[in-house]
Amino acid sequence: MAGEIPDLEALERTGTGKGAARQSRRDGMVPGIVFGGDVDPLPIQIPFNVLLKRLHAGRFKSTLFNLKVDGHDDVRVICRDVQRDVVKDLPTHFDLMRLRRTSRINLFIHAEFINEDKAPGLKKGGVLTIVRQEVELEVLAGDIPDQIVVDLEGKDIGDVIHISDVPLPKGAKPTIDRDFVIANISAPRGLRAGDAEDEGEEEASEE
Repeated sequence: MAGEIPDLEALERTGTGKGAARQSRRDGMVPGIVFGGDVDPLPIQIPFNVLLKRLHAGRFKSTLFNLKVDGHDDVRVICRDVQRDVVKDLPTHFDLMRLRRTSRINLFIHAEFINEDKAPGLKKGGVLTIVRQEVELEVLAGDIPDQIVVDLEGKDIGDVIHISDVPLPKGAKPTIDRDFVIANISAPRGLRAGDAEDEGEEEASEE
């Protein structure tokens, strides 16, 4: 099940080299290049404000895009680099790489939590703490999952959910080697405070 891939619209850029790039910037555009895929590099440009908005949204370099350029077939791309002005820290150039459906890439995938009503720990008033709302996975460009599903059925207070407890889509694997935590169910704050008081009373009586 492939997730919806956002469109990235660009214009083909005439001319290459520093002079053409400077002209593109004067026109309010950010010059870029599309490479890879066993075809010639394609010089493109994106309106400065559009690219800046994408960058501010986050994870521009780890998002798969459907690149649309008039006169060319749509192609899946991922950003490989964004050059910035050393003083103003604003984008001055970007590099996009074409991907085949069989290419493996790293993307952040949303974690969907289900069956909260079937978790004994939550029924007792426990608190679900989500450590990772998104998980970075290595996936096939042609088979990107919409989400990973974390099943809370049967989970009790004190239970910790690791990535190894979550079924991953075929061909996907975490980019982190260790068995990291996705979420946990902790006792209600009042109950934790009560436990601490009980322990203090027990210690006092023992003395």
